[in-house]
Amino acid sequence: MKICTIKDVLEAEVLCCEEEIGRHVYSACGSDMMSDVLAYVKDQAVLLTGLVNPQVIRTAEMMDMICIVFVRSKKPSEEMLAMAKESGIVLMTTDKRMYDACGLLYQNGLVGKKVTNG
Repeated sequence: MKICTIKDVLEAEVLCCEEEIGRHVYSACGSDMMSDVLAYVKDQAVLLTGLVNPQVIRTAEMMDMICIVFVRSKKPSEEMLAMAKESGIVLMTTDKRMYDACGLLYQNGLVGKKVTNG
């Protein structure tokens, strides 16, 4: 799914790196626990989160994520915007709750990867 489609589906506002919204993501992860993101996200993905701190950007960089959507109208700090711009990570915000945002993306064809333990 293209990032611009995610923007439309979630009625999101692009906060930085708008020139990158033509890129594709192949899975999604919804979490406020960055340790779970580090443990379970294996491919380029979009991260949906309500957590707003620099660790979110650092985690996305480590996992080669190309888009972060902040749910519940959360907005990143100027420091986070600068970090994301430097890494080319699209940041967006939506007024949707995490559950609703994940459900809308799933309903529109963006599925997560199967989680295996071990």
